Amino acid sequence: MTTLDCYTCSQEAEFDDLPPRECVVHDQHWRVAHALNTAVHGWLVLLPRRHVAAVHDLTDAEASALGVWQVKLSRALRSVTGCHKTYVVQFAEAEGFAHVHFHIVPRMADLRPEHRGPGIFELLRRPEEERVTADRADRIARTLRAQLDGHPNAG
Repeated sequence: MTTLDCYTCSQEAEFDDLPPRECVVHDQHWRVAHALNTAVHGWLVLLPRRHVAAVHDLTDAEASALGVWQVKLSRALRSVTGCHKTYVVQFAEAEGFAHVHFHIVPRMADLRPEHRGPGIFELLRRPEEERVTADRADRIARTLRAQLDGHPNAG
């Protein structure tokens, strides 16, 4: 796969024109986006800003910032959504999405048992009528951005 075939890299190339849902916050190493085609409000994706295909290829600086971002995003999601906890998941195996990325998913207290744990992915790639709309994802992104405003290096 080349960066030309990578959805994440194509979005990064358009960085200055990204809508809020595609760039909730960022620093020099990471960008946060609201997930596509999800039925879960606030499902975030944490993406390295350069093409990386495996976690072991992260630089020390990227790795160091990763843990901070995962905790900051989890705290912000708890504050904004009232979630019980967050799931943090990384696979990077889907066609066109082999770029390393971490799903930061708000797990609400009333989540149905069949959607808990790995079952949460049943709420991704949902039919259009079940999805978080682009406008709603932009509103969530703006709210999270305001919540994260105090994150050092968040741009």
